Amino acid sequence: MAQPYAKKDDDHDDELEYSPFMGIEKGAVLQEARVFNDAQVDPRRCSQVITKLLYLLNQGESFTKVEATEVFFSVTKLFQSKDTGLRRMVYLIIKELSPSSDEVIIVTSSLMKDMNSKIDMYRANAIRVLCRIIDGTLLTQIERYLKQAIVDKNPVVSSAALVSGLHLLKTNPEIVKRWSNEVQEGIQSRSALVQFHALALLHQIRQNDRLAVSKLVGSLTRGSVRSPLAQCLLIRYTSQVIRDMSNHGQSGERPFYEFLESCLRHKAEMVILEAARAITELDGVTSRELTPAITVLQLFLSSPRPVLRFAAVRTLNKVAMTHPMAVTNCNIDMESLISDQNRSIATLAITTLLKTGNESSVERLMKQITNFMSDIADEFKIVVVEAIRSLCVKFPLKYRSLMTFLSNILREEGGFEYKRAIVDSIVTIIRDIPDAKESGLLHLCEFIEDCEFTYLSTQILHFLGIEGPNTSDPSKYIRYIYNRVHLENATVRAAAVSTLAKFGFMVESLKPRITILLKRCIYDSDDEVRDRATLFLSVLGGDGTVDTDKDSTEFLFGSLEVPLVNMETSLKNYDPSEEAFDINSVPREVKSQPLAEKKAQGKKPTGLGAPPAAPASGFDGYERLLSSIPEFAAFGKLFKSSSPVELTEAETEYAVNVVKHIFDNHVVFQYNCTNTIPEQLLERVNVIVDASEAEEFSELTSKALNSLPYDSPGQAFVAFEKPAGVPAVGKFSNTLTFVVKEVDPSTGEAEDDGVEDEYQLEDLEVVAADYMVKVSVSNFRNAWESMNEEDEHVDEYGLGQRESLGEAIKAVIDLLGMQPCEGTETVPSNARSHTCLLSGVYIGNVKVLVRAQFGMDSSKEIAMKLAVRAEDVSVAEAIHEIVANG
Repeated sequence: MAQPYAKKDDDHDDELEYSPFMGIEKGAVLQEARVFNDAQVDPRRCSQVITKLLYLLNQGESFTKVEATEVFFSVTKLFQSKDTGLRRMVYLIIKELSPSSDEVIIVTSSLMKDMNSKIDMYRANAIRVLCRIIDGTLLTQIERYLKQAIVDKNPVVSSAALVSGLHLLKTNPEIVKRWSNEVQEGIQSRSALVQFHALALLHQIRQNDRLAVSKLVGSLTRGSVRSPLAQCLLIRYTSQVIRDMSNHGQSGERPFYEFLESCLRHKAEMVILEAARAITELDGVTSRELTPAITVLQLFLSSPRPVLRFAAVRTLNKVAMTHPMAVTNCNIDMESLISDQNRSIATLAITTLLKTGNESSVERLMKQITNFMSDIADEFKIVVVEAIRSLCVKFPLKYRSLMTFLSNILREEGGFEYKRAIVDSIVTIIRDIPDAKESGLLHLCEFIEDCEFTYLSTQILHFLGIEGPNTSDPSKYIRYIYNRVHLENATVRAAAVSTLAKFGFMVESLKPRITILLKRCIYDSDDEVRDRATLFLSVLGGDGTVDTDKDSTEFLFGSLEVPLVNMETSLKNYDPSEEAFDINSVPREVKSQPLAEKKAQGKKPTGLGAPPAAPASGFDGYERLLSSIPEFAAFGKLFKSSSPVELTEAETEYAVNVVKHIFDNHVVFQYNCTNTIPEQLLERVNVIVDASEAEEFSELTSKALNSLPYDSPGQAFVAFEKPAGVPAVGKFSNTLTFVVKEVDPSTGEAEDDGVEDEYQLEDLEVVAADYMVKVSVSNFRNAWESMNEEDEHVDEYGLGQRESLGEAIKAVIDLLGMQPCEGTETVPSNARSHTCLLSGVYIGNVKVLVRAQFGMDSSKEIAMKLAVRAEDVSVAEAIHEIVANG
C-alpha cells in the first residue's frame, strides 16, 4: 500500500517529507488492479490504482506479457464509467502499456467512439491514444477523422491531431503528407498553440525540399504568424534557409535578415531572444548586422528576471569568442552581474568580461573577481582561471595583477582539478612572459609548502629544477626545495633530491651547499631517496668541482633515448657480474605497438604537462634514430613521420607495423617487427617491397634485422628515392623474409641450422595526406587574412551521395591530412550545410589554410566549395589537384 504523505510538523524540523508512492510493490498493485473488474466501479479508487501503475512504469518497472495483458483487458472495462477524471487516467495507462496489434482492436471501437464524442476532452485524448497504438492499416480508416480534427474549432482537439501527425510522420510519412492543406489552414488559426504545432508539422512535411521550405518561410515572414512560439520556430527555419542560401553561393544582401531584425522589436521576450541568438550565429555575420542584436541583449542584462539575464549573458558569451569588440559596449552592465545571486549568470558574466575587457580595466576587474570567487563551485572557478590565463597572454603588461590574483586563490581551499588549473596557468604565464618567471616561481614555492597533492608537488619541483637555476638568484629557492625532504612523503622527497642536484650542477656557487644537503639525504628511510642522493653525489663529484662533461648534462637534463620497455627488458635480462650494465646495449628501436594499445592522440598538453619548447617525443625519437643510421643520415631533415600502420592481423605469429618517414627527396619505411612464437628465433629478417604500382619511387637501399628473438621488438628499413618536393603516391606490396631457427624451451638456445621462410604482409600506400603535417592555428580568421588574397584558389566539387555532412567532412579531412580548426569538424545534428576550417604545413614547410563549405540537398548529394590559401601558389594548386583526383 502507498503510505500516507507525511506532513512536516512545526515542532519536528528534522522530520523529512517523503513520496506517497514510497514502498509500493508491483505484486500488491496488480492485486489492487482487480478492482477494475468490480460490477460497481469506484472511480476514485480505480484512479489511485492506475496512478500507482503509471508510477511503476515510469520508474522502469517491467511487466511480463501476461501481466500487461491482464491489466490492459481490465482497464478496457473502465470505458463503461462516465467519470471524466477516470477516463483521462484510462487514456494515459493505455498509452503507456502500448498494447500489441492483436489487442488494440479491443479498444479501437471505444476510442473511435470517443473521437467523435461531443465532449472535446474525450475527442482530443482519444486522438492522441489512437495515433500512439494503431498501425498504418488502421490509420487509413481514421484518416478522414484526423483531417477534420486538424481544422476543428476547438484548439485542444486541433492541437492533439497536429501533434499526433508529428509522431505519425516518423512511421507513416506518405499518409501524413496528404494532410498539407489542412495543416496549412491550421497555421492561420487564432490559437497560439495550434499555429505553433501546425508550423512544426508543415516544416517536417517539407523539410527535404529546400525550395518548398524557402517558399514557406518567405510566405510566413510577411506577418501572418502571431503566436510567439510559432514565431520562434519561424526564426529557426529562417536561419536555416539563410545558411542554405549562403552555402549555395548566393551573394549580395543577406536574404530574410530584415525579418530577423524586425523580430528584435517583437513584444514577446522569447521571440526577441531567439532572433538575437539567430543573428549572432549567422555565418560571416558583420559588425553592422550584430549591432541591433547586441543592443537588445544589453537591455536584457538589467532585467529583473534571472532567466532573461542568463539567456542574454550566455548569448553574449558565445559572441565574445568570435567578435569580442562587438560585446565591449556591454561590459559595464556585465560587471554588475558579477555579484548576481545566480552563480551561473555570474560565471558567464565574468568569463565574458575576461574575453572582452581592455587593458585599463584589468585591475578593477580583478578586485571584483576576488569577492566573487569564494561563492562558486570549483567547476566554475576553473572556467574563470582559464579565462584569466587567456587574458594574461592577451595583456602581458598586466601579468603582475593577474599573477597576484592567481597566487591568492592558490592559497584558498579547493580540489585537485581546480589547483592544477591554477598551477598550469602560472606555468603558462612563466613560459610566455619572461619577466614573470621569478615571481611565478616564488608563488609556486609557497604553494608546495602546504600542498596536499603529491602529483602537483612533484611536477612543480621538476619545473623548478628546469627554470630555477636560470634565475638571477637561484639560492632563494633552495630552502623551499630542501623543506620537502623533511616534511613530505617519499615520492615528493625523491623529486626534491633530483631538483637539488640540478641546482648544484647548473649553479657552481651552490654546488658545495647542495653537496652537503645531498649527503644528509643518503640516510633517508626510503631506498629511492637514498639511491638518488648517492647517484647525484657521484655525478656531481665529491672533490668539490662540478663535473661539466656532456654525459652528466645529458643524464640530469636530457630525455631517455631508449624506449622504457626496451630498458626494462634489458635490465631484467642483465645478470649481475663484474661487467657493469651498459645503457648503450639497450635497443634504441621503437617497440611495435599492438593494435589494442593504440590510442587516439589527445589534446596538446599545457602547463606542467607540456615540455618546455621541446618537439614531440615520437617525432624526436624517430629523427634521432634515422640520423644514427649511416644509410639514411644524408637524407636531410625529416619532414614527417606517420602513425604506425598495421600490416598484420591481431594475434598472428608475427606482428608487423610500418611507419612512413617523409623526407624531401626520400621516403623511408620503418617496419616494426615482433616475434610472438617462444619456440622460434628469426634471423636475417628483411622486407621485400614490390613498388610496381608506385612508378615515381625507386628503391635505394634496405637495412635488414640480424636477429629477432621472442617478444623483443626490432626494425627493418627500406628507403626509396622520389622526385624532390613532389607528393608522389603509390601502392607497395610487402613480403617479410627471414630464417627460422627452433629454440629449445628448456635451455633457451637456438639450433644452428635454420629454414628460410617468408610471410605475406598487407599492402602499404603512400597517399597525399602523408605530405601534410597537421598544425593548428589559434585564430583562423587572422591567419587567413594575413595571407595574400590574390593567391587564393577557389573551386567547387561534387562529392556524390553521403549518409551525412559529417561523413563527407571526415573524408575530406582524411584525404588532405590537415588539422581542423576551432572545432569546425563537428557538424550540428540535422545540419544541411557547414563550413570547415583546416590548416597544415605542406612538404617544403609551406603553410596552407583551407576553407571548405559543404551543402547537402534532399537526395543527400554533397557539394563542396573549396578555398585554399598558401604561402606558395603552386601548393594551393596542388591541394585542389589532390581533391580533384581523390
